[in-house]
Amino acid sequence: LHTLAQEGKIPKSQSNKKIGVISANPNQSKHLETATMKILNIECDFVNLRAEEVYEEHSRIPTQQTKQFGTPLEDALRRDFTVNSLFYNIRTKQVEDYTNRGLDDLLMHRMIVTPLDPHTTFHDDPLRVLRAIRFCVRYDLDLDTTLREAAMSKEVHHSLHIKVSRERV
Repeated sequence: LHTLAQEGKIPKSQSNKKIGVISANPNQSKHLETATMKILNIECDFVNLRAEEVYEEHSRIPTQQTKQFGTPLEDALRRDFTVNSLFYNIRTKQVEDYTNRGLDDLLMHRMIVTPLDPHTTFHDDPLRVLRAIRFCVRYDLDLDTTLREAAMSKEVHHSLHIKVSRERV
């Protein structure tokens, strides 16, 4: 950051900020550490690319059997929504869309869509239903029809009651 400030690429007031670390905490689905910092007053998280997550039947927290490092495609497909599966390549200064749908869903369709089957996505972590609704309200997006159907299914409602504590809702 110091070098970027010297080159005039970020304001000097931003160059003194610290990098925080969110420590690994397997009991709360955090098997890897995350670096977090503000760049130009935008909070940014830095994480490793991960692969498919393995869940226990009655928990939304991925198990330690989850493959910890993956390819960009594996990481994009495990994301909750296609708009959250976009990567910014700092070398090429390009947005990379490994689902080939995230940019269109965000910019053209203005829609929340899951990269994989929404029933599976919501069964694995039913809190994603609430996240989908929150994203739609916050960013003026629509819910994909198949996502809406999955969110209203009895199976996903059952998973929501079993896997998510009342405090989280």
